[in-house]
Amino acid sequence: MNECSFIVRSNGSKRRSIINGKGKSNNKYNRILEAAVKVFAKKGFYQATISQIAKEAGVADGTIYLYFKNKDDILIQFFTYKTRQVFDLFRQEVDNAQNAAEKLRNLIRCHLAEFQRDRNMAIVYQAVTRQNDQLVRNEIREMTKLYLDIVAEIVEQGQAEGTIRKNLYLSLVKRFILGAVDEVINTWLRSGGKYDLVSMADPLIDLFIRGIGNPENSSNSQ
Repeated sequence: MNECSFIVRSNGSKRRSIINGKGKSNNKYNRILEAAVKVFAKKGFYQATISQIAKEAGVADGTIYLYFKNKDDILIQFFTYKTRQVFDLFRQEVDNAQNAAEKLRNLIRCHLAEFQRDRNMAIVYQAVTRQNDQLVRNEIREMTKLYLDIVAEIVEQGQAEGTIRKNLYLSLVKRFILGAVDEVINTWLRSGGKYDLVSMADPLIDLFIRGIGNPENSSNSQ
């Protein structure tokens, strides 16, 4: 049994306490998570090492194992942690609006703003989700479900208000919105973040609400 495995076994209850947010050590847990994401974004998840993460976080290698089982566990817990953090913000922004259009605008703006604020998170999230990585498949599935549920709620409210057509395939609309936002973020990342990502929110909303057809010419095409 090496020193690190001894730390993990003897401090299992301590790790659970830290992860649950109890005690002052929670700040170190968060710092390790943020350091890991920075390293994952720069090196790639499979090329990154525990030593690199520890150095970035300013802790000893063995300290990592007080909080995480291994590198895989760091990635899984990061997604769980970010899911809770980001979706709390999404829900708050959506609930602050009254009508469906404003709720959708707030959701998209918040989504783009969070990914712009934390570019490392955006890089890791986009890379892992596009690879459909087995490690975090359940976490990705849960994040996607939460997002699509919020979108469905907004669309259904818009249909009740009469601002969104009722003869729509809801499952298609949900994936259209998520896919469009996802591609806007990917394009921004490929550009090196050279422009304001949040500035894409209003054009996206306009596309979602108005579509690409010209109502004035619709009668001529029939």
